[in-house]
Amino acid sequence: MGRRRLGFWQWFAVVLVKPVMTVWTRRTWRGMEHLDQDGPVIIVPNHISHADPLVSAHFVYDAGRWPQFLGKASVFKVPVIGWILHRCRQIPVERGSVDAVKSLDALVRALDAGGAVIIYPEGTTSREPDLWPMKGKTGAARLALATGAPVVPLAMWGPERIFDPRRARINLRPRIPVTVVAGPPIDLSRWAGATPSRQVLEEMTDVIMLRLRDMLADIRGGTPPPLWQRTTRPQPDRQHPEAAA
Repeated sequence: MGRRRLGFWQWFAVVLVKPVMTVWTRRTWRGMEHLDQDGPVIIVPNHISHADPLVSAHFVYDAGRWPQFLGKASVFKVPVIGWILHRCRQIPVERGSVDAVKSLDALVRALDAGGAVIIYPEGTTSREPDLWPMKGKTGAARLALATGAPVVPLAMWGPERIFDPRRARINLRPRIPVTVVAGPPIDLSRWAGATPSRQVLEEMTDVIMLRLRDMLADIRGGTPPPLWQRTTRPQPDRQHPEAAA
């Protein structure tokens, strides 16, 4: 498995984080077979809490893959911390039109090396009052189109009990129930080889987000709201204006 080839600092991160998460959570893991032990994969989770990265990293590691997240490039410039992040194979993200291209190149290189890259397509924690998925950004779709790597959805429910973003409250009690389910790769083959126009990327993103929404509904029950309001003309979503960005 990929984690058997880890370096010292990756093992250091595992020793530091995994025991804490093992005590902190009571886990229901499903669908690990969809994360192939070798080869590139783009993992797209829903985003409900600042605790999501810890939970998704724990799941992906237990599935036999090393999770590679995107982080602000400025953090990678901090002495010691940035050095460790680089050696843990995390990926810096630059801001701005020119630097964003560099970030995409870094992601492509990670996938070319057979990495498991985790991208939150919503870009931020859900603004829905009940934490259902929102309309997503197009970064994951753009990366899938550029590389052809499979896109595996990861639906999570429970990290909001660890840290509730609606109340900015952390819960330190042990064995908090969390459920993570990986689904089969999303079929994006109809767009293979397409030019990455805004329309193409938004269509791919909608398919990704709808799959996540339906998987989350299977976990938590209830009826999810729509990701957006369809109109005759492209307009920003009034409830979530950032979805149009």
